[in-house]
This record gives sequence, structure tokens and C-alpha cells, in this order.
Amino acid sequence: MSAQTIKPLVTAVAHSTGGRNGHSETTDKSVSVNLSVRKEMGGPGLPNTTTPEHLFAAGYAACFGGALDFVSKQHKKDASGTVVTCETSVGPREGGGFGIAVKMHVKCPNLSKAEAEALVQETHEKICPYSHATRGNIDMTLDVEGN
Repeated sequence: MSAQTIKPLVTAVAHSTGGRNGHSETTDKSVSVNLSVRKEMGGPGLPNTTTPEHLFAAGYAACFGGALDFVSKQHKKDASGTVVTCETSVGPREGGGFGIAVKMHVKCPNLSKAEAEALVQETHEKICPYSHATRGNIDMTLDVEGN
């Protein structure tokens, strides 16, 4: 499968030094975080630090929520109050190296379960850039809850 060319609307740029025990920051300074490998992974687990998995989970959840809002408005549905929870795990892969897995839970209090499932599926399959980027590359579980 080949990558598709996009026409960039916005580009984020970040620099990182020190890897997982370092510092990452965007060039516009909107994100500036200290990183530390968690104790569960053999690192120091320093307080007031984050991990790439935390950043990925926050980004994917926000992006998916925004994409779902876009899709719901196209269908004239009310997805306000939706909460997207993204769990991102990292661990060894069977073939060597490390990989990530995502469990996404989408709670749509203003939609029936059937409406929510349809909109979430469309969001995941057609709209969300994170879903496009990860499709077929990670273990992905998608759970939907309506009212």
C-alpha cells in the first residue's frame, strides 16, 4: 500500500532531545514536555513527566473527537457531550521490536447506540487522519456507547 499525497492545511513541527528520557517541544512552544521512561519499562519514572504514548493517546482522542463532530454535523446529528477515551499501550511485538495498541472508547450521550456506532464507524473509516495513519499497523479496539 502506498502513501497518499495530501495538500497540507497545517503542519506541526516538534523537536525532541534525549529520546524517552528527554524533552520534546513544538516550534511554536504550544507543547513543551519532559519525558521519562516509566518504571514498568525499566526507566526512572520521574514525576511530572509524560511518555510518547500519553501524547499519542491525547492526540488521537482529540483528533477522533473532532472528526466525529465533523461527521455528525454532516448528518445533522447532535454529538455534543461526546467523550473519546484513547488507551495507548506499548510492548514487544511477536516479530521483534516494539509496537503500540489502541483501545478507543467513544461515549455519545445524545445519540442512540445505533446512531453512535454508524457515525463512529464512518469517522474511523473515512475521516480521522490518525485512523488512516494507523489502519492495519496496530491492534485497534473500538467500543461505542450511546444513550
